[in-house]
Amino acid sequence: MVGWNEPRIVNNNVRQVSPLVALLFLLGIALAGPSGVLAWSEYNRTLGEQQEELAQLRAERDELKNRVALVNPRNVDPDIAGELLRKDLNVVHPDEMVILLD
Repeated sequence: MVGWNEPRIVNNNVRQVSPLVALLFLLGIALAGPSGVLAWSEYNRTLGEQQEELAQLRAERDELKNRVALVNPRNVDPDIAGELLRKDLNVVHPDEMVILLD
């Protein structure tokens, strides 16, 4: 009679343990997975770095927008025009001295 009951006991144990194993697996994924709780600190660090880079790129973009506005063909700023002539075409008056600052 013991032989008949053994498969039922094993079958019942498997039915009871398998949801627990699945739950533990999902808990492990939630903690240590690629988007789990442990990965949040890495995400926060990269978010901070990317926000700093974004602020720097926005400042650079604003500076370039300003320079483009100063070189508008309808209303060219004389200072920027003189700067571009001296820098790009090496156009200077004979009595001028140009000092380039980096």
